[in-house]
Amino acid sequence: MSRTALVTGASGYIALHVVNFLLQDGWTVHGTVRSLKNAEKIKPILALEKGSPGTLRLFEADLLDEGSFLESMQSCDVVIHVASPCIMPEHIKDPQRQLVTPALEGTRNVLDSVNKTPCVQRVILTSSARTNTMYKEAAMRGNADEALLMENHTVHESYWNEASSISHNAYAYSKTLAEREAWKMADAQNRWKLVTICPSTVVGPSLTPNSASASLDLIEQIMNGSMIFGVPDMNMPMVDVREVALAHVRATKIPEARGRYILSRHEVTSLLEIALIIRSVHNYRWIVPFWKLPDWIVRLTAPLVGVTRKYIDCNLGIKFTVDNSRSKSELGIEYRSLDESLTDQYNQRVLDKARK
Repeated sequence: MSRTALVTGASGYIALHVVNFLLQDGWTVHGTVRSLKNAEKIKPILALEKGSPGTLRLFEADLLDEGSFLESMQSCDVVIHVASPCIMPEHIKDPQRQLVTPALEGTRNVLDSVNKTPCVQRVILTSSARTNTMYKEAAMRGNADEALLMENHTVHESYWNEASSISHNAYAYSKTLAEREAWKMADAQNRWKLVTICPSTVVGPSLTPNSASASLDLIEQIMNGSMIFGVPDMNMPMVDVREVALAHVRATKIPEARGRYILSRHEVTSLLEIALIIRSVHNYRWIVPFWKLPDWIVRLTAPLVGVTRKYIDCNLGIKFTVDNSRSKSELGIEYRSLDESLTDQYNQRVLDKARK
């Protein structure tokens, strides 16, 4: 049976993989972008349609433009809301304007449109599950040291981030507000069902050289020599972008799918381990760091890259685990090795640079 899904922010890192899986699975896909005139953003989306002509339509919509998603939702069974700002700390000057307002108001606008579109039966929301070391956080936890207070030092879907605020880890704060608002709106009606996908640090190959993602920026800094002098003693849970996208698609098709799903490898990975994997495949391995920075240097320089010393103190050197059991048992996700994910990401980076 033919089904139609709307994917918001279709030109993004995760969303492009979601669109790709949906098309391969025989769906008709509606995708929203901020501007249909941006050829560089649209080209990678259109390239996905080559094997499935006539199954993809693009629409303009903006998170802060009330009602702008209504047209794109017509005839859709499912809405997959991926669009959300994701910015590195050093680029955040006004967290309310850059993060909180787009995330919260964008979620409200999309779900208001869902409420006005009777054909929509299910909404899949991309949330976030983790502390991404110095870079970004999640709707389940504000700092790594919070995991030490959790049962077995393990993050579970039942936890909510209570530590973040507009002044401390604003990205996490925005994702938490947005997901809580989504559940509030879902509980206020009984037509459509909500499922949230909560990925940890997302890595793996991008389907476009123009992706804007904090996790991509982090790996790029390791690959391009920006961290040549060393990496901080930070640990993060990680997941391949293809597993995240597949989880979105499966959540649309499995009637029993419900609630929140963490998408993450069980064990955390240190930045040094990440760097050593990249170093093993890098054409210019000498620019890739191979040692940890002393903690005192990390604390001293953190403010220079937009990271508070408080955040460093709450995350430096802390290890924990993540409960990914529901994603495996209910969505059938099989997690590939981090070596494969990072190698594929590096090889895609090399290919993209060769094409320019």
